Amino acid sequence: MQHFNELQLQQPIARALQSMQFEKPTPIQAAAIPVAIDRKDIIACAQTGTGKTAAFCIPIVDRLLKHPKKSALILVPTRELAAQVTEVLKDLTRFAPKIHGAILIGGMSMRPQIDKLRRGVRFVVATPGRLMDHLERRNLDFESLDILVLDEADRMLDMGFAPQLNKILPYLPKERQTLLFSATLPANIEQLSARYLTHPVRVTVGAVSRPVEKVQQSIVQTTAAEKNGTLIDELHVRKGSVLVFARTKARTDRVARHLQKYGHSVTRLHGDRTQGQRNSAIAGFRDGRFRILVATDIAARGIDISHIANVINYDLPHVPEDYLHRIGRTARAGAEGQAVSFVTPEDKAQWRAISNFLGKTGASSAAFVSSRGEPARKIAGNANASRKKFSGKPRRPNPRRRPAGRPA
Repeated sequence: MQHFNELQLQQPIARALQSMQFEKPTPIQAAAIPVAIDRKDIIACAQTGTGKTAAFCIPIVDRLLKHPKKSALILVPTRELAAQVTEVLKDLTRFAPKIHGAILIGGMSMRPQIDKLRRGVRFVVATPGRLMDHLERRNLDFESLDILVLDEADRMLDMGFAPQLNKILPYLPKERQTLLFSATLPANIEQLSARYLTHPVRVTVGAVSRPVEKVQQSIVQTTAAEKNGTLIDELHVRKGSVLVFARTKARTDRVARHLQKYGHSVTRLHGDRTQGQRNSAIAGFRDGRFRILVATDIAARGIDISHIANVINYDLPHVPEDYLHRIGRTARAGAEGQAVSFVTPEDKAQWRAISNFLGKTGASSAAFVSSRGEPARKIAGNANASRKKFSGKPRRPNPRRRPAGRPA
C-alpha cells in the first residue's frame, strides 16, 4: 500500500485524512491497516514514533462508519497516551458527527465520565484501573463491542496492569476483533496474546527493540555532584526543545526548580501532579511556551510531540528497555534528534546493562560518542567499550555557570 486512497475507506475518514494531509502511510500503517480492515487479530510491533496510533485508529473509524451499532475499546497504560489516542480519533471523526467517544482515566471526576457514557458513545479510550471502576459500578457494558485495542501492551504489563486486564476480559464479548500494539515483544506479551487474541497475524516493521536510526546518541561522564552543572552546559549548546528524564517525582521537581533559577523556560510532569497540571504541562511544551519538559518515565510512553529535538537522561532508567522508549520521544515521524545520557561512576553497572541490551538487539549501528570534544567511541553492541572504567572526574567547568552545589 503506497497511498491511503488505495484502501477505499469510508468517505468521512477519507476526507479527514486529506484534511490532516495524510497521503502516504508509514511502514507500520501500510502493513497493519489492510490486515485490520480484513478483520484479522493482530500482534503489531514497531519502533516508537512510527505511526502506530493511526495504524489502529483508522481501521476503527472505518469499521464504526460501516456498522453504526458497533463500538470500540482502546486500552492504554497512561493518561497522557489516552489523551493522545483520543485526539487522533477526534481528528479522524471530524466529518463523522454521529461518532462520539469517551476518555476514562484517573485523576478526573467520575461524574462527567458517567454523564458522557449515559449519552451514548461509540468508542472508549481508557486506562485499565479507571475502566474497572466503571465496570464494577455498571456504568457501561460492552454488548456492542466490535474492536478491542491493547496499545503499548508491553508497558501495561511493566506497570502491573495484568490483574486488571484479567478482570476486564470477562466483561468483553468473545466474538470481537483484537489488535495488540507494542514497541517490544517480551515473553509475557505471548501469554497476554494467548488470552486475548485468536489466530493473530504478526506485523513487525523494522528491527524490534532498537533505537530509531535518526537518533544520535551520546554519553557524558560526570559525577552526582556535577549533574546540575552538566545539565546547564548541555542546554547552552543544544538547539530546540528538550525533554529531560529524572528518576523520581521529587527529583523532577528539584531539577525543574534548578533550571528555573537559571532563567530557563521549563515545566514538569510526574504522577503526583493533578490531571489539569499534567495537561497544562504537555500543552505548554507542545505549543512552545516551555522549551524544557522535566519528567519521570511517565513521559517515556504516550507523548507524541514531533518537535522534540533533544532527550537528556539526567538519570538512567532502571529498566534497559525503557531507555529505548525515552529516546524514542525524539526523531519522530522521520525527523532527526539527539539523545544524551549522564553516566556517573555509580551508574556504570546500569549503563553496562543498557549497552548489553542494545548489543543483543543488534543496535551496533547506533554509535555512542562521548560528548563534545572527546574522542568518539562506540558503546552499543561493544561489551569492551561498555566496560571502560570511569575516572569519576567531571569535565572542565563551564565559565557560564556557577558550581552546581547540591545535586538534584
